[in-house]
Amino acid sequence: MKALHEFRKEYTLGRLTEDSLTEHPIDLFEVWLKDAIDANLPDPNAMTVATVNSEGQPSQRIVLLKDLSKDGFVFYTNLGSNKAKDLKHNEKVSLHFPWYFLERQVSVQGRAVKLSRKEDAAYFLSRPKESQLGAWASQQSKPISTREMLMTQFHQMKEKFAKGEIPLPDFWGGFRIEPQRIEFWQGGEHRLHDRFEYCKQDDASWKIQRLMP
Repeated sequence: MKALHEFRKEYTLGRLTEDSLTEHPIDLFEVWLKDAIDANLPDPNAMTVATVNSEGQPSQRIVLLKDLSKDGFVFYTNLGSNKAKDLKHNEKVSLHFPWYFLERQVSVQGRAVKLSRKEDAAYFLSRPKESQLGAWASQQSKPISTREMLMTQFHQMKEKFAKGEIPLPDFWGGFRIEPQRIEFWQGGEHRLHDRFEYCKQDDASWKIQRLMP
């Protein structure tokens, strides 16, 4: 195997110029997300969510972006999970979209806001039945001795809710990440990447500036 320092490539797929920018960063994000979808990237809506716990320890995990608007980025989780506990203690959060096959990445900094139960229910009821059962079966982030035990819990839930709609668990819901800063990164030749940062101002407008690579 080659030594790690021998892995090198030039980034030549595109440029990000001032002419490509939009007044609101979500408009540009939607363009880039569509490009990722059209390129048939695996899980184009996958994003890393970074949180910090009560002891100051950061942690990261990949989740799926499930809704997007000018108000922010939405994902859902078990409210007893480590990330939900972190967000209860510290609402500040970072997101990262690693579209490296397009030589692009987007970083987001903002704060997490819990969705309403009405919003939670609307999305939960739209999920496949098996995913709904999975939410009931798993106490996310808690230890479990075997996968067989997890599957047993799944089948118990399947029997319990065999008739009628599966209700929204009270321990499951969503968060909206309201962005305060969004950076768009496009790989460039000779490590001279294009980086543009959007920072939200007090009047809700966005300040845009180019960053050194």
